[in-house]
Order: sequence, then structure tokens, then C-alpha cells
Amino acid sequence: MIRFLILSGYFELMMYLQVSGNLDKYINVHYRYLAFITMGLSLLLALVQLKIWVSGNKEQADHGHHDHGLTKPYQKAIAYFLLSVPLIIGFLFPTISLDASIVENKGFSFPISKESTGDPQMSTQYLKPDTSIYYNSADYDQQMDQLMKKYQDLDELKITDENYLEMMELIYNYPSTFAGKPISFEGFAYETTKENQTYDFLFRFGVIHCIADSGVFGLLADLPEGSSLENNQWYHLEGTITIDYFEPYQRQLPAITVTNVVQISPPKDQYVYRAFE
Repeated sequence: MIRFLILSGYFELMMYLQVSGNLDKYINVHYRYLAFITMGLSLLLALVQLKIWVSGNKEQADHGHHDHGLTKPYQKAIAYFLLSVPLIIGFLFPTISLDASIVENKGFSFPISKESTGDPQMSTQYLKPDTSIYYNSADYDQQMDQLMKKYQDLDELKITDENYLEMMELIYNYPSTFAGKPISFEGFAYETTKENQTYDFLFRFGVIHCIADSGVFGLLADLPEGSSLENNQWYHLEGTITIDYFEPYQRQLPAITVTNVVQISPPKDQYVYRAFE
């Protein structure tokens, strides 16, 4: 019976995340089909466990393949507890959207943070989306070449939710190619003061595959004189791509020389996701 409750709980959790719209805060929306597969398998296995329990086939329930040698009560209790942890977190802990306060608390570095996300192979990314860690060198270069063919000849770069991460990756990889081109994009403002100098950025939180490799991505903003951005407020910026020297990192970064600033309302989905072809 406990197995049935746990498996049905996974089905209900996936259903809840789908209906509430919170699933996108955990995985890339392009992988949503995996959640449907999980829902189907959880429901199927839950029904199997229910049939076993109802039929009273105690030997099959207690000594079948699912026990994996866990015959002692405390072993089963530990196993059931570990299986229940995702359900406890999913149902009892609130799901929140990340904002500028997260950047303020953690700070950011380039190109990736040394802070581990729990997986030794993953690091929280900042400023530049970097998908090179998922490819060998030749395959990554091929992917970048394909993306360059889509964007390098455009007279104006209009960054949208759909192309945000791939465009940002290209701009950081090939800043000289895009320097001087008009650009427009949206995000939330983040202002930081380093070495008595104030810097403004416009960011979006992005998910490459899942929340474990998510990051905060965007551009340094060179604002018109007399203009300012309010931390955590959303804006639409228009301007020109430039290459500025960012003193705290002692390196050049792509930036936007802003010509037009429009305050906007936050989008319904504040995250952007990487699409892979």
C-alpha cells in the first residue's frame, strides 16, 4: 500500500506542476514531454501495486523484484522515506521565481561561478550561457557555426524569449561580429557597485537543461546620461552592441549602449530556455 501511495504521489505531483505552471521552474520547457512520461509510468506502476495489494498476494508484494534485498523493517522505512523526499519538497515547499535579490545575495562571476549546484560536473553560470560543456570541441564549433548563419547577417538583433540564450551565447563568443548592430531585449535590472563604480545590467534567468544548470544571463548596460534602472524592475532596452572594458573582471565584455528605456511589467514566465536542434 505504501508503494501505491508513493507512486500515485509522483503522478499527482507531476500533474500539480503541470496544472499550476510551476514545472517550467524546474526543467527546460522543451523537455516537458519527460514529465508526461513520468506521469504515465507512475500511474501505471501505482495501479500495478494497487492490484498486488488488493489481491492479497503478500509474497509477491514483500519478496518481489522491488525489494532489492531490503527485508528488514528499518531498511524499508529508510527506502520509503528517501522516495518520499521529492514529494514532501514538491508539495510543502513553495515554488518561487528568482529575481535580482538572488544575484545580490550570491553575486556573480564570469564565465561561471565556483559555487557548486550539487553536481560536481555542473556550475551556476553567469552573464554568458555556455553549452560547450555538453559537446566535444568539434560538435560545439559546428553548432555555433549553424547559429551564426541564422543571425550574423541580420541588420537588427531582436532578442526574444525563444532565442534569448542562443543569442547571448553568440554575442559573448563573437562580440566583434555583432558590435555596432542595433539590439533590443527585455529583462530585469540589476545594479551593482564595485570599486566605487556603479554598473547596470539587464538580466534574465535561464535554464539550459534543468534547474541544476540554470543561470543569470544578460548584458552590461551603458545608460544615457541622467537615466537609471531600478533594481528588480523589468525594462525593454533598445540600443547598440558595444564592447566595454569591465574593470572588476579586468576584461572586455559585450554591452549595450542604450538609446531607449521602457519600463514594462514582468512576463508571465520570467525564465528563458535553451532550445537544441
